[in-house]
Amino acid sequence: MKRFTCDELAGLITAYLEDALDRPARDGVRAHLACCEGCERYVEQFRATIDALGDPPPEKLPADMRDRLMSAFRERRRL
Repeated sequence: MKRFTCDELAGLITAYLEDALDRPARDGVRAHLACCEGCERYVEQFRATIDALGDPPPEKLPADMRDRLMSAFRERRRL
């Protein structure tokens, strides 16, 4: 299991909360949080912010943007 510093953990918080870390990294984050009150508070504040903001509303692309993207994707597939 990897041991993380506070600075390293700060860079992993989003991935940790999104359950996007592999098991060794997740276990390392959990071990750090178990013994570091400051980081534990930081993660809890991060969670509270996410909960307060909720999910953003979906955005619609303008039709011309969608058409340009689709053309670019088709062109890319030909290469």
